[in-house]
Amino acid sequence: MKSTREKILHTLLGHPRSTINELAEAVGINGISIRHHLSSLEADNLITSAEERHGVGRPRLVYSLTDKGVEEFPTSYLRFTRLLLSSLKVRMTEEEFRLVFAQIGSDLAADLRPRSKHVPQDEQIKQLDKMLQQQGYIVKWHENQDAYRLEILSCPYHKLSAEYPEMCAMDASIVSGFLTTPIEVESNIHTEAKKCAYIIPKKQKKA
Repeated sequence: MKSTREKILHTLLGHPRSTINELAEAVGINGISIRHHLSSLEADNLITSAEERHGVGRPRLVYSLTDKGVEEFPTSYLRFTRLLLSSLKVRMTEEEFRLVFAQIGSDLAADLRPRSKHVPQDEQIKQLDKMLQQQGYIVKWHENQDAYRLEILSCPYHKLSAEYPEMCAMDASIVSGFLTTPIEVESNIHTEAKKCAYIIPKKQKKA
């Protein structure tokens, strides 16, 4: 028997951009209960909400699955991805294989980073933190006088990167490309450290 959370996710899979009332009716619970479940699912990054105008009056909230939410459903993507990566790896040198992921990371960063080139570094860090969490990363930050230290405790590709550690080059490229600055790779999640850690030097503020 499906739980209420599962019913909500299944409903959104077939009916994206559903309202609270539509979801409550589909799942068979009242508005207060559905709001509680939606808040929990949104906190887990399985669903996302957006305002939608519908005539006069205040906009209403509509809900859809995130990429992470879609991945909750059984698919053949993981098996296909493993076959694809395995095929690429036997046809490339180790460095060529690593560079594929580094380039993917750079392309993702170029898509996701702010368009303005004049964003202060501390604001860039906040935006990077938000972006990583939206993408399914679990991160932790430390700051000292000279640098920021970013720890990635888990990433959405953890299962695959355990088999293909070259994928970690993608994470480093995302961080470096988003901030448009070189970073230092301190540790890797697949080593004894059990986490990826990056050192991001602070930019000197102009006098």
